[in-house]
Amino acid sequence: MIFDYETLKFIWWLLIGVLLIGFAITDGMDMGVAILLRLVGKTDLERRTVINTIGAHWDGNQVWFITAGGALFAAWPMVYAAAFSGFYFAMLLVLFALFLRPLAFDYRSKLESAQWRNNWDWALLVGSIVPALVFGVAFGNVLQGVPFDMDNLMRVTYQGSFFGLLNPFALVAGLVSVLMLVGHAGMWLQLRTDAEVASRAAQYGRYALSVFVILFAGAGLWVANLDGYQIISMPDTQSYANPLAKVVTTSSGAWLDNYSKMPLTIIFPVLAFAGAIIAVVLSKLNKPALGLVSTSLMLIGVIMTAGAAMFPFVMPSSNNPNISLTMWDAVSSHMTLNVMFIAALIFVPIILTYTTWCYVKMWRKVTQDEIQNNTHGSY
Repeated sequence: MIFDYETLKFIWWLLIGVLLIGFAITDGMDMGVAILLRLVGKTDLERRTVINTIGAHWDGNQVWFITAGGALFAAWPMVYAAAFSGFYFAMLLVLFALFLRPLAFDYRSKLESAQWRNNWDWALLVGSIVPALVFGVAFGNVLQGVPFDMDNLMRVTYQGSFFGLLNPFALVAGLVSVLMLVGHAGMWLQLRTDAEVASRAAQYGRYALSVFVILFAGAGLWVANLDGYQIISMPDTQSYANPLAKVVTTSSGAWLDNYSKMPLTIIFPVLAFAGAIIAVVLSKLNKPALGLVSTSLMLIGVIMTAGAAMFPFVMPSSNNPNISLTMWDAVSSHMTLNVMFIAALIFVPIILTYTTWCYVKMWRKVTQDEIQNNTHGSY
């Protein structure tokens, strides 16, 4: 064995966080671009310019999403079971929305019909805003506790409803998710396009980031008054996973306890706020490359803020806090985590390498002249 069981549990908590961050920075940016498409592109040529800024990358970026789902299934099977049973209709909604994206990218410009292209533009919008919103709503519900039970055989039973997921706090979390991706995409389009398209993208990106800062602060104040979860007692973290063997309590504001116990974690919300604010300033100074770096740091800060607040909980139960799933007791076996860690050591660097290579080789501004001169080879 490479590492002891406790260390591997923590490593996989970090690795899944890395995969979520990779997904947000890359495929999240693609979703943000599609959400902005109809706002920043006023003509068909302008919209094709916007689409082609991500045309070479969008399908490769989805690897992060697929890998994160696979890692969740293999490393935290009980979390996977609880999430996909509890959020079943929400996940189906995301899946059907995601179906629209490859179809829209590939078929949009195949016909000269304005109506045809307009319909696929709407499909791109729906296929991007729905996943961005639902992922944020899911995080909002997890922070409030998910209504599930578990029997002595560790079979999960979800007792909520789809419309129960659409509560006020979760919807705010969903808007935070959409706005941070739109702000990130605004910096990307300001960097990768020119003329009026870049100007509009910068403007909408700054609007999104400004509202994001307000809503993120409001969500933080809301979390301070939510019932958070605390572990009172549990078996040794080196022991076999058993979510039924611990005692958990809830109290108002408990999600903020980790920030007092581990003061360095305060860097994560600071990074989220600072990244958004600095990106707005850099956009106004017409420095979108640095602005894109800044929004990437913002996304890291947001995801790690949620992770640090909930640590070690992954999916708390509002029905019975004692069966809440944590990174210590909802994991696969020691052997499984070891084998997966070896695979991750091999394949994550490969993914990072080819993703970086693709962006470096295809790094340029996409102009309207380029699309006109290559109308059949472009999206």
